[in-house]
Amino acid sequence: MAKTADQAEVAERVPLSRDRVLGGAVAVADAGGIAALTIRTLAHELGVKPMSVYHYVANKDEILDGIVDLVFSEIELPVVGGDWQTEMRRRADSARQVLRRHPWATPLLQSRLNAGPATLRHHNAFLGTLRGAGFTVQQAAHAFALIDSYVYGFAMSERALPIHGPESVADLAAVMVKRFPADEYPHLFEFTISHVMQPGYDFGLEFQFGLDLILSALARSVSDAAHPGD
Repeated sequence: MAKTADQAEVAERVPLSRDRVLGGAVAVADAGGIAALTIRTLAHELGVKPMSVYHYVANKDEILDGIVDLVFSEIELPVVGGDWQTEMRRRADSARQVLRRHPWATPLLQSRLNAGPATLRHHNAFLGTLRGAGFTVQQAAHAFALIDSYVYGFAMSERALPIHGPESVADLAAVMVKRFPADEYPHLFEFTISHVMQPGYDFGLEFQFGLDLILSALARSVSDAAHPGD
């Protein structure tokens, strides 16, 4: 995307720094996906020559590590010592919103080997909240894997759906339901007519339903382990 004269002038006035380089990388990835992020496209975003970028980052791997840490810094930290279900729900809601802003980040969050400070604070607070609530180390590990698998998986599924907000669901469903005979696919027809096409349907609401089930199951699991035979 070409910069306007005003944008170029602002870029010239703002000194180049590592923070600005990483912020520019996030902007490029948000606009075109992670495949669009190269040293050349980043330099263009920043309004500098490609060689200038190398003064602040050694290579693309360092850029990826840096922008993943920026994403983690946007996710609300659970408060150690707070009610663990409230904190896990708040953190999950925040993570989902952040991943909607940065859909390219979902596959990267658990793939980088060089965790930055925001990532480390995030993981530490997550585990600390669970340990403070009485989870054993093993139970906390199970919960961490389960919750993140759900949050990240939902974010990817939500991104892949051919709908853009609740207002577009009914129209899309109406088109799709015409493409299959109701007598051959009665359950799918029933689901579409009686659920998806109802006023106010929002696929995003499924997130809270699934998260509630997960947190309730974790609470029962921890209680059962602490009071076997009750």
